Amino acid sequence: MTSQKLRPVDIRTVAQRAGVSIATVSRVMNQVSSVDARLAARVVKAAKELNYTPNTQARALVSGRSRLIGLIVSEITNPFFPELIQAFEAAAVERGYEILIGSTNYSSERMTQCVRRMVERKVEGVAVMTFGMDEDLLRELAGRNIPVVSVGSTRKLESATSIEIDYSKGIREAVQHLAVMGHRDISFITGPPHLLAANLRKAAYVASMAEIGVKVPASYMIEGDHTMEGGFAAALQLFDREHLPTAVLCSNDMTAIGVLHAVSTRGLRVPEDISIIGFDDIHMAQFTVPPLTSVRMDGTDLAIAACNALPLTAKSNAHFVSKENLLVPTKLTVRQTSGYVRPGSSRSAAGNERPRSNHLSEPGRNTVPEGK
Repeated sequence: MTSQKLRPVDIRTVAQRAGVSIATVSRVMNQVSSVDARLAARVVKAAKELNYTPNTQARALVSGRSRLIGLIVSEITNPFFPELIQAFEAAAVERGYEILIGSTNYSSERMTQCVRRMVERKVEGVAVMTFGMDEDLLRELAGRNIPVVSVGSTRKLESATSIEIDYSKGIREAVQHLAVMGHRDISFITGPPHLLAANLRKAAYVASMAEIGVKVPASYMIEGDHTMEGGFAAALQLFDREHLPTAVLCSNDMTAIGVLHAVSTRGLRVPEDISIIGFDDIHMAQFTVPPLTSVRMDGTDLAIAACNALPLTAKSNAHFVSKENLLVPTKLTVRQTSGYVRPGSSRSAAGNERPRSNHLSEPGRNTVPEGK
């Protein structure tokens, strides 16, 4: 017995089964509301019976719409961004869109390539989650009437929506948390200097240190690049100095994980010899040894806010947020890499006496001491 070759199911097959024209099937698949409801029901029923999947490229040609949203991130290898991508895709699919992902790896040239590729694919909106983007590229997208949402300062562009991160709150909580436990010698490992978000985090650190009475000298700050390797190298620079800081605040969690590794290679203990705090609170932060204290910036909240800020047209626009600027909060999550300055340490703010215990600031509790 020879098996009969199955005939591919296309739009013509659906039209024959439903007893309608090919044009009617096309309009139904493209969700054109003017199609008679009874005819539309017949088409949907036939498509389901035949297990027909529309050709998205063909639909785009007919409708003139790609149903694609561009999503540009800094790097795929940083766990913060896959978490963000997953949440963004879920929000986009709910609104009837697919996503086209581009990764810049902190390169302006690759950023330009990402934008060009998205223009070529006729995306209907772009979310720039790189925490800093060339204003000329934003203007190019805006000039092509492509809606843009970006983390950072895009207020000067009418067609661009800005999502702001409240860096100050979380970093202030981190510095206050360390100060309560006797720390004053708190170093900071920055992110790439050309990155807007990295500079905002650095500025928040300097301001928060001033609140506890410390004017930050340049030697307290070491340049990093938001990678584990960069954190490891920056930590080695700190350890080669005559005086070791009692705590290190990092511009992101990947940097902090690199610092943790550097500490172990020098035979130091965390938090007994040095406290470490990251930023982002990626899922992995819970599973480092010891678990990492980190300033939480919820990637899921950021992704949903970004998708909902785009004025898209497919399906329902019920989720659209028309606010000119959106603010994503940050909050310190205390785990086990932050602790009191050791008793007897000359670097202790309390001198040779260990600071008195405060149940709000004990290591391991998910609470933050009140600011002074």
